[in-house]
Amino acid sequence: MDTTKFVNRHVGITAEDLPDMLKAVGVNTLDELIDQTIPANIRLKQPLNLPEPMTEREFAEHINELASKNEVFTSYIGMGWYDTICPAPIQRNVFENPVWYTSYTPYQAEVSQGRLEALLNFQTVICDLTGLPLANCSLLDEATAAAEAATMFFGARSRAQIKAGANVIFVDEKVFASTQAVIHTRAIPQGMKIVTGDYKTFAFTPEVFGAIVQYPNADGSIEDYQEFINRAHANGTKVAVAADLMSLVLLTPPGEWGADVVFGSSQRFGIPMFYGGPSAAYFATKDEYKRAIPGRIIGISKDAYGHPAYRLALQTREQHIKREKATSNICTAQALLATMAGFYAVYHGAEGLKNIAGRIHATAGFVAKELEKLGYKQLNKDFFDTLKIELPANVSIEALREIALECKVNLRYFDSGLVGISIDETTQPTDVGVLMYIFSGAAGKDYMLQEAIPCQTYFDPKFARTSAFLQEDVFKKYHTETELMRYITRLGRKDISLAQSMISLGSCTMKLNPASTMLPLSLAQFQNIHPYAPEDQVEGYKELIENLSSYLCEITGFKGCTLQPNSGAAGEYTGLRVIRAYLESIGQGHRNIVLLPASAHGTNPASAIQCGFTTVTVKCDENGNIDLEDFRAKAEANKDNLAASMITYPSTHGIFEADIKEMCEIVHACGGQLYMDGANMNAQVGLTNPGTIGADVCHLNLHKTFSSPHGGGGPGVGPICVAEHLVPFLPQHPVLFGSDLNTVAAAPYGSAGILPITYGYIRMLGTEGLTMATKIAILNANYLAAKFKDTYGVVYTGTTGRVGHELILECRTVKERTGIDESDIAKRLMDFGYHAPTLSFPVHGTLMVEPTESESKAELDRFVEVMECIWNEIKEVENGEADKVDNVLKNAPHPEYEVTANEWDHSYPRSKAAFPLEWLHDSKFWINVARVDNAYGDRNLVPTICNCQI
Repeated sequence: MDTTKFVNRHVGITAEDLPDMLKAVGVNTLDELIDQTIPANIRLKQPLNLPEPMTEREFAEHINELASKNEVFTSYIGMGWYDTICPAPIQRNVFENPVWYTSYTPYQAEVSQGRLEALLNFQTVICDLTGLPLANCSLLDEATAAAEAATMFFGARSRAQIKAGANVIFVDEKVFASTQAVIHTRAIPQGMKIVTGDYKTFAFTPEVFGAIVQYPNADGSIEDYQEFINRAHANGTKVAVAADLMSLVLLTPPGEWGADVVFGSSQRFGIPMFYGGPSAAYFATKDEYKRAIPGRIIGISKDAYGHPAYRLALQTREQHIKREKATSNICTAQALLATMAGFYAVYHGAEGLKNIAGRIHATAGFVAKELEKLGYKQLNKDFFDTLKIELPANVSIEALREIALECKVNLRYFDSGLVGISIDETTQPTDVGVLMYIFSGAAGKDYMLQEAIPCQTYFDPKFARTSAFLQEDVFKKYHTETELMRYITRLGRKDISLAQSMISLGSCTMKLNPASTMLPLSLAQFQNIHPYAPEDQVEGYKELIENLSSYLCEITGFKGCTLQPNSGAAGEYTGLRVIRAYLESIGQGHRNIVLLPASAHGTNPASAIQCGFTTVTVKCDENGNIDLEDFRAKAEANKDNLAASMITYPSTHGIFEADIKEMCEIVHACGGQLYMDGANMNAQVGLTNPGTIGADVCHLNLHKTFSSPHGGGGPGVGPICVAEHLVPFLPQHPVLFGSDLNTVAAAPYGSAGILPITYGYIRMLGTEGLTMATKIAILNANYLAAKFKDTYGVVYTGTTGRVGHELILECRTVKERTGIDESDIAKRLMDFGYHAPTLSFPVHGTLMVEPTESESKAELDRFVEVMECIWNEIKEVENGEADKVDNVLKNAPHPEYEVTANEWDHSYPRSKAAFPLEWLHDSKFWINVARVDNAYGDRNLVPTICNCQI
């Protein structure tokens, strides 16, 4: 093996493994398998035109060179992003720790207790600081959280409002421009009308169902919204408040003065600016909206023996289950960043946060006072951290900017000629000295910082917070690095991640997240850059973004790319929004029908509905293929109004549709566009692509195909690539690009901070490596299909009897014969140290398995051995050798406290429960809760810490 080639470190299958695997599959060569799997008429004629692959060492030098082209200035720009200090134990033990960044969304609660507890901490922080009883465990960013609030309010209109056609949402003019842009993109297709103005003079009418204001506002002013909220509620209007989370440490929480929703960003809680993201948005609301709130809620339930246990609560609300009846299309959010923000609050506690917020505010007040001595006028009467400065007549904005740049300082410059200064956690007295040097120099005056910055309050006492927060034990116990490190480690041991074993989830592609692509994320030149930094300070990011966009266009066969969508579902929405804008531009805006196969991801119908389309479902045949004749008939029946068809390729059933090109032609002939869901793009790269197939647009999941980590449910990135005619309609940004066309994220480039991962993945693999990764992913899936065909059976295979990169195991007949269902198998896998495959999706009663290319043959064989052991346990129940109720499957998983207890009341021995295979004695993953009672948790929603101890 050539150890300098990254492909040999990333792909788990070696040349020595291939003969046995190919024999098991029933082919002579890997290319023979590919020929049998992917239709010949969509295969690429030429290899991808990408740069030659780099070694890991070469990439390290290259990415450091790119980073060095970014200049880290002291940023006072604000506008939703602020420099902050990520505590070293959180950066090292969470952000840089694969136990935390390689784990899956915590749908399997028993092996996710650590992450669930960390996210419950986050929810508790949000509820305490906002003064509202219910919070989700993160959304994508502040701007999309605002759009989610508008959508939730729209869906929660009273019957009288719906009957009266109430469709107006008021957005105060001092809400961040990026937030206004995303609200505009998301709200209008759903039938909402946006009115922007001054909250002080806005007159409520019966048409107004919702309102959104900012606290402090975009200028930094703390406004008294009490009378506004009273007028809104008197009109039946609900109010959402975008609030700076750090300011709520000192200011009265909006929940205490009547806000229905409080949302915003938790970026200030220890998350670097990352040139715009990722960071976790928060969203809190009243208990009455618990079945309407977007995103996931962590709750406290109990396990089979009554022990407290965490779980995702009210999962039936989720969009992938509700499909076209969904109230949101949120899927991946920002779990990793929410976890970090929660640990930030744990580390500092209430007193620590008061010290930080107090220091920020005191510094801002001191600067305001000193600037006034120099002749400047501070316009915000009440403020937390942000000053709005009017310059004296003798001071030019150009002179001020020139001195600031010489001092490596970025200020905010208003179009009106005013200047903004946002103080943050990192601002030290020496930084204040530099600020005063800049302003005094511009005014032609001398200044010497002579006094310490006094701790005092500069806003009206009526705004001051009086309620306590973060009084739970967890926020009082872990204030030293030793204790926090042990707490984080303790929680990490409760979770299964890629650090323990293969996560065989179909459709979610839990592949290796290479360390060499992850390391650059810790570089200050990528972390500490404001998204609105001047272009000449971000040449490294610009080069990376331009190169990555061109690589993704080459891989997909398209002409244009945007990296702005910050999740796969956001990418879906963006693609559909671009299609809508294009159709409107050619006078076809009436087209509103989207064809969707029954096998589509749940996000597809949810995204279509959110974009204002109506969905029509197309049948699948008994082999899992889209029924071509039904597809043709429904396209023809709707040809006057057909906007698009959304097709996942290879399909969610795990197969390459042989008729895919014909489907594209049918859609185009009927005047529609073909949207390709790129969730399964990792089975296409280097072998085929959406452009060759005939699609017009596709989104990509960088946390699937391109090896960004899943992070326990985010961060994700969902860029879209489009054909040439759609390029003019790609998302813009009001601040950086001067246009709000189709803006879908708060930051111009979305979660730019994690783009180095995908960039590195492509640069180190190159054309040959990317193509080999795709081939091995297909080989591994077919290898497992061959191993399981005579036991569980594979639900769907293609026309040649092959699966794509994933396969669906048949468990329905098992239940019919034995009473053992797919959930029992999933729970039993935990006793072997494995996370369950995808459960009952896309076919109820099945398990969906995706081995990925980065697993070794030894790991695949170990997984096969485990599944065969479980199969034998199923046969024992079927043959009457094991009790139908008291057996290892129905009682799984078996937690450590049960296995080590003095009493053992089962009909089978402890050894069978805990050590069914010999090698488990060397690598046992101990579970700390028994099977979680989902129904109890739904009936008794507890979304914050109640000092329950597990």
